[in-house]
Amino acid sequence: MDVSQVLSLFLCMCTCFLFVLELPVQGRLHHHTPNHKHDSLISPISIPPTTSPSPKPSIPGDEDTLLHSYRTYDVRSFGAVGDGLADDTEAFKMAWDTVCQEENTSVTLLVPRGLSFMIQSTIFTGPCKSKIMFRVDGTLMPPDGPDSWRKSNNKRQWLVFYRVNNMSLHGGGVIDGKGEKWWNLPCKPHKGINGTTLPGPCDSPVAIRFFMSSDLTVQGLKIRNSPQFHFRFDNCKNVHVDTITIKSPALSPNTDGIHIENTQNVGIYNSVISNGDDCVSIGSGCYNVDIRNITCGPSHGISIGSLGNHNSRACVSNITVTKSIIKNSDNGVRIKTWQGGSGSVSGVTFDNIHMDNVRNPIIVDQFYCLSKSCANATSAVFISDIFYTNIIGTYDVRSPPVHFKCSDSVPCTNLTLSEVELLPSQGDVVSDALCWNAYGASETLTVPPISCLQEGLPRSVLENDVDQC
Repeated sequence: MDVSQVLSLFLCMCTCFLFVLELPVQGRLHHHTPNHKHDSLISPISIPPTTSPSPKPSIPGDEDTLLHSYRTYDVRSFGAVGDGLADDTEAFKMAWDTVCQEENTSVTLLVPRGLSFMIQSTIFTGPCKSKIMFRVDGTLMPPDGPDSWRKSNNKRQWLVFYRVNNMSLHGGGVIDGKGEKWWNLPCKPHKGINGTTLPGPCDSPVAIRFFMSSDLTVQGLKIRNSPQFHFRFDNCKNVHVDTITIKSPALSPNTDGIHIENTQNVGIYNSVISNGDDCVSIGSGCYNVDIRNITCGPSHGISIGSLGNHNSRACVSNITVTKSIIKNSDNGVRIKTWQGGSGSVSGVTFDNIHMDNVRNPIIVDQFYCLSKSCANATSAVFISDIFYTNIIGTYDVRSPPVHFKCSDSVPCTNLTLSEVELLPSQGDVVSDALCWNAYGASETLTVPPISCLQEGLPRSVLENDVDQC
């Protein structure tokens, strides 16, 4: 064998040896690459918003935001039609049951854009095995009015999420409550003379209710024309509402925008609410509530209460409302309680709020009553440590701009005002503040001057064991 043949044989053996050495390396690399489920329907969507109250998060549906992949179920895959006429209730129930049992990190239930889905009164029940992103890009609507409601269905609620944890309801779509026929029931206050009403069935459904749920996010949606409350959170924890729009006529009865009851750790941000009742109403058992950058009105304002009805005990604490606008509304920031109640409201801050033609910009009413027959009572919900800072704007001259009407036996205490300037929307005469059994102080000059507040603490509070939560 000559030299050239030896060299060729040697090079061939080296090449074969290197090829053999490469094989296990390639095998190990292949072994460690992520497994892909080719039988799964994968759809890129926006990263879900965080449940912590961080300001100005990205809006779901914005195609420019960071993308992530989740398993997506389109309600049409379960038989939903989306023509606004067909009853899609059973399709939505099957879709919910499927995503609720999906063992995945995050699952999306998609209501596609451009379609309208009619759903009867329904309860979506948890707990579920993964985080559910209920994405509404189309339109959801109930049957049209009480005559179209199934007799077997509850007329007090439409869509209910019960014992659901770690869920987001978001998208660029619309939830239309079709409330007009409910508002015009004979039992409801009418536009006629003296708001006359007639006897008869009066139940009307809340549009969206979360009950006994936690770690909830509602973002990006438009909700309109609810028969009653648009959103209600009962016995919930860790609620984040951001960048939503709620709209109903100013005369639509009892259409609170967002109502919370026995619910803690709530953030409501960057939203626009105009309706026929309170933009946000805070009931008993609520604490750690942060409301920021809300445009409210026409409406009845932002309210704590009513509390203490039917001699009940109510506890509310650590509430902040800041950087918000209230316009063309019956009330601005309000605390309202019934006589005969017990418990307390404390640690409340209303800060940096602009009033635009509001009838009662600052009001505390411990004699709240919906009729003329409410009996006087000696007990009351104790109101203390309420701070009003940097509240400016205009008020409707039909009522005083500041109104503290406190219980005869359980006065309001530690009402503190600073940088308050409220001017009449018409005319030049500034109305005086009104106080009844209210204790506190103005830390700066205010318009109007709050000279009616009493100093210190009342004897009834110092000598008696006031019921505080």
